[in-house]
Amino acid sequence: MTGTDTGVGKTCIAAALLHGFAASGLSCVGMKPVAAGCDWRDGVAYWGDVEQLIAASSVQADPAWVNPYRFEPPIAPHLAAAQAGVTIQLDKIVAACRALQAQADVVVVEGAGGWLVPLNAQHSMADLASQLGLPVILVVGMRLGCINHALLTAAAIQQSGVPLAGWVANQIMPDMPAFDANLVAIQTHIAAPLLGVQPWFATPDQNNVVLHLNLDAVLNC
Repeated sequence: MTGTDTGVGKTCIAAALLHGFAASGLSCVGMKPVAAGCDWRDGVAYWGDVEQLIAASSVQADPAWVNPYRFEPPIAPHLAAAQAGVTIQLDKIVAACRALQAQADVVVVEGAGGWLVPLNAQHSMADLASQLGLPVILVVGMRLGCINHALLTAAAIQQSGVPLAGWVANQIMPDMPAFDANLVAIQTHIAAPLLGVQPWFATPDQNNVVLHLNLDAVLNC
């Protein structure tokens, strides 16, 4: 699971997919290889996106597999890692994912930021996706500028040689002008199926979000 940017609803869509898979009888688990940015609750660090994926999973796996790397500052992963004196190792993430795959029918892996966000001096999220060998779902944050962001990201995914399984249009701007026209423009130029159109929700709920996703199409990716 990748997105056109940070804050476009990757975690919300990923958790809804997990919720839907679990409801259909599949064992499933979410994975957030790298999380950057936490809240503090009673003096305890809390990574909301990680916890949301865990709550939506039907398999309660080792937290070190679900989230191999977590950092406090809400900045790019390679910068957060450098501040912590850590180098993000792709081999460690791949091994954790393989362990999760042995425990569940479906593993939903949510990336950090966008497709080309660096993880270390040599590798990006695109390199991780390539090593994992999983089909990619692109979440497009539907707002002004989304056509360019969507087409650039889709092109980059396809150039990486990783399968673009499909994309989800997530209306993150409630009063977006020409929403339908933007949707058609993206759909016309991306050679991958549209897996769902998420209307804007003031407070997204997995039960509502999953209704707008084509779970069968996702499973057949």
